Amino acid sequence: MKSIRPYASRLFAAVLAASAAIPAVASAENSATVGGLTFVNKGLVGIGRIPANERDKFGETFGSGSGMAVDQAAWSRDGASYKGTLYLLPDRGYNAVGTVDYRPRLNTISIGLTPTAPGAAPEAGKEQSGVDAKLVDSTLFIDDKGGDMTGLDPESGVRPAAGDFPPLPQAKNGKIALDNEAITRMADGTMFVSDEYGPYIYHFSADGHLLSATQPPKALLPMRKGALSFASNNPGPGASTPDPKDPETGRQNNQGLEGMAMTPDGKFIISVLQSAARQDGGDSGSTRQNTRAMIYDAADPDHLKLVHEYVVPLPVFKDAKDKTTIAAESEIVALSDKTFLMLARDSGNGQGLKGDTSLYRKVGIVDVSAATDIAGSDFDAGKPIAPKGVVDPSLTPATLTPFIDLNDKAELARFGLHNGTPNDKNNLSEKWEAMGLASVLDPNLPDDYFLFVANDNDFLTQDGFQVGAAYKADGGADVDTMFQVFQVTLPGLKK
Repeated sequence: MKSIRPYASRLFAAVLAASAAIPAVASAENSATVGGLTFVNKGLVGIGRIPANERDKFGETFGSGSGMAVDQAAWSRDGASYKGTLYLLPDRGYNAVGTVDYRPRLNTISIGLTPTAPGAAPEAGKEQSGVDAKLVDSTLFIDDKGGDMTGLDPESGVRPAAGDFPPLPQAKNGKIALDNEAITRMADGTMFVSDEYGPYIYHFSADGHLLSATQPPKALLPMRKGALSFASNNPGPGASTPDPKDPETGRQNNQGLEGMAMTPDGKFIISVLQSAARQDGGDSGSTRQNTRAMIYDAADPDHLKLVHEYVVPLPVFKDAKDKTTIAAESEIVALSDKTFLMLARDSGNGQGLKGDTSLYRKVGIVDVSAATDIAGSDFDAGKPIAPKGVVDPSLTPATLTPFIDLNDKAELARFGLHNGTPNDKNNLSEKWEAMGLASVLDPNLPDDYFLFVANDNDFLTQDGFQVGAAYKADGGADVDTMFQVFQVTLPGLKK
């Protein structure tokens, strides 16, 4: 992500008189009305790539992004062009067979954007050059005792609670296990990072040292045979599979806090489970629709306080065999403490995979204004919110309104991209998992923003090097990190 930090007035004061972001006339197909406000998708305005074989300063293959943060203070405009800094989280390392001892890190990206006018055709031969992205630095995440962390599956390992720290996922090698998925960066450089293993929210210093950890409600903690068990059933070399392979309650394997964002006013953090917890229908692919959004008061960053919690319905679509399928949540961007953008997608299709055509990749608008607040209720103690996928009749879920279709053929074609055959480098890859906002810095368009969306390329390259060894991804895959940029109108953001 993800984060929309308070937008400083000095950014707007720096806006040049000339307008680079060109307004587009909205049609019924690219607008959505939620809570009396009309949100407009003006379409794609830029595409860019980082090569699949890029390596970071540690000599290891670069892979991003599971999460994104835009440095709002560094974002600037010069005539028709923009520049700034993005922070991208890679996933837990190249793990085609099992997890590896990859050191979690944060990558710093310099970003330049020369947007194409919404609806216009990019200059021939430069369809995918509007976004200039360069890897400039990488920062390792370090635990509270100064040791390396790891992407290895924690199996059944648990570091006991100590001081202000709750029990933490711990791999076989004794390192704290982190499967980072989302990031929000504060004005002082400190960071909140969400995790799949926990599923926890971690607070890190500006130089990557762990400061605190926030444990979710009991109902979301993965439990096996009555005990806390953080394993995701992706054991590393020489490690064992968990027994049973799936938690009996709590978050599903690899379905932790995939989305997290800070509200524009800086007061709250919203985190969303990727799909339903086991007891909430998550024990079946066809019933895992109802996930949860937790809203934390961030006044004390090392002691986040859960203040609200809501049931959030995930999108439902038909797969290639006409079977009802649930799209998993992949990222969020907070618009307020009541509304947020949510990216959800299918899986198993895209460049680098055998399946070529995605059936669902969309950004929707979630509104919790009329939803039932379940924070601190029996539902946090383990009572199912949706047994076998049916929402408890006492609960009103949030609403979900479609907004942006990443698979829009006409928009993709303008930039030389497509969804489906041929399954080449211009076919979108599978995992689109990072989003961030930056203002268009135009006083005539005060509610317009650039929405950056990036893929998680899973480190898929034919020229890879990680954890001391060279590798080649299966099937000849070479998947670039790619950025899509949309221009959107988002009224009502409380800056």
